[in-house]
Amino acid sequence: MTNNLQPGGALPYYMRKVLNQLSAYETLSQSAAKEALEGITSGLVNDAQITSFISTYMMRQPTIDELAGFSAALLEQSITLPIEAADAIDIVGTGGDGKNTFNISTLSAFVVAGAGHRVVKHGNYAASSVSGSSNVLELLGYRFTDDADLLNRQLDRAGICFLHAPLFHPVMKRLGPIRRNMGVRTFFNLLGPLTNPVQPGYQLLGVNSLSVARMYHYLLQAIGKTRYAIIHTLDGYDEVALTDAVRVYGNETDALIQVEELGFAAIDPKAIEGGNTVESAAHIFMDVLSHRATTEQRNVVLANSALALRMYHPSYSFSDCLQLAADSLDSGKARQSFETATQIK
Repeated sequence: MTNNLQPGGALPYYMRKVLNQLSAYETLSQSAAKEALEGITSGLVNDAQITSFISTYMMRQPTIDELAGFSAALLEQSITLPIEAADAIDIVGTGGDGKNTFNISTLSAFVVAGAGHRVVKHGNYAASSVSGSSNVLELLGYRFTDDADLLNRQLDRAGICFLHAPLFHPVMKRLGPIRRNMGVRTFFNLLGPLTNPVQPGYQLLGVNSLSVARMYHYLLQAIGKTRYAIIHTLDGYDEVALTDAVRVYGNETDALIQVEELGFAAIDPKAIEGGNTVESAAHIFMDVLSHRATTEQRNVVLANSALALRMYHPSYSFSDCLQLAADSLDSGKARQSFETATQIK
């Protein structure tokens, strides 16, 4: 059942009505969800109400309307930038798969940039793994910034820039202590892939369940993303892990692809673990860029990069795109992209 609340009332009172609706197992309309999140981020809703609200979505996933409303609220309150991103791609996972892989999507972003395509990656510190994209990039010397001129220079010269989420979503700062005190994954993890402040036209999005994949599939269609691919490896990874078949949803795609169809042999999950520290994840990161990676580490990065590149080259086979990714990595262009982006001040 969807609620029939009318947004616009006094926020604390409105939030009480929302919580009553949710406790009765009803769902929120898109407009009601948007207003509820605006109330939470405004500081006009108390911590107990926020905790109760978040806890609701630990017992069930947000509906499509609720997720659309939440993401719309965060985007409206985000810091916008004069960055042309219609031809750019974001490569991101929702996290929360509990697999503790190394930073595959971040490495794929540099491979795609090295292959000549613009990447505007939105990322954050780890929420449920050892090393998120922000953790490893920060350790390796990338300086987070909201300076549009600097980000545009990185994009022009390195083919990539990185948008560290806390700099562009300041309204989320109030929620930090509450989320840390709760100590569990929340629905806010689902919002990251939807709330890149410059909204790139292309997106490769990894998710940890098929139900979430279908929800994003609907949402990305609704907002008119130029091209997108939503990926889920069936044994629970939010990326192409090469450990099992992968489900891919896209603008014109709904496919289950076996590892062998991608041109690889299935691998042991242990081969793509990221270690127990950010330092170990950073070590693997540089090994991949410097031709010191294991075959399994290299292949996983190439597989994800090839899916991203295929969005730009829909007439190419996966094998063709795999070759483009390998050329970027083997020629040193991916590492050059990383070093250039890190060095621009």
